[in-house]
Amino acid sequence: MSISKTETQAYNVIKVEENFEVRYYPAATMAMISSSSTSYKDLGSSGFSKLAKYIFGGNNEKKQIAMTSPVHMEIGDSNSTMAFVLPSVYNESNLPKPNDSCIAIKTSAPEYVAAIKFGGFANDESIRKHKMLLEEALKAKGLSYYGNFRFLGYNTPFQFFGRKNEVIVAVNWNLK
Repeated sequence: MSISKTETQAYNVIKVEENFEVRYYPAATMAMISSSSTSYKDLGSSGFSKLAKYIFGGNNEKKQIAMTSPVHMEIGDSNSTMAFVLPSVYNESNLPKPNDSCIAIKTSAPEYVAAIKFGGFANDESIRKHKMLLEEALKAKGLSYYGNFRFLGYNTPFQFFGRKNEVIVAVNWNLK
C-alpha cells in the first residue's frame, strides 16, 4: 500500500497550526469491524486480516476492491474498531456484501478533525504520546474536541521508510 499508488481518503485542510492541522472530512464509505481488543497490536492483527479478506474477494460477488489509505483504528478500553476506507467510486448501495457477518459497511458522517502526524512504526506508546501532544495543543489553542481519539495508518508493514501515521479527534470547528 504505497501512498503514491493508493487512493487516499479525501479531506480539505482548514487551518495549519504549529503542531497540528484542522481538516474537514466529507462522508466516506467504510468497511468496519468491532473488536474487544484494547491494543494497537491485537486490533491490527485480528482486524486487518478480516477486512483484507473482504476486499480481496471475500464477498458475495467474489469481487476484488482496491486498498485505500488510511486504515482507521479507534482503540478503546473495552471496545475498538478498525475500518478500511473504500474507494470513492463505491457507496453502501453498490458494494458487494461481505461474507463475514462481523464486517459492517458504514458511511461516516462529515466532520472537522484535528490531526497530528508522526513517522515510524506505530505502537500503543507512540499513539498514546501523540494523543497527549494533540490534546495539549488543542487545549493551548482553546479548541474543544469530542469523541475518542483515533489512529490513522497509511502504510503497509513492508514499507520501512517514509512512514506516515496520524492521531485525529473531532473538533467543534463549525462553532468558530
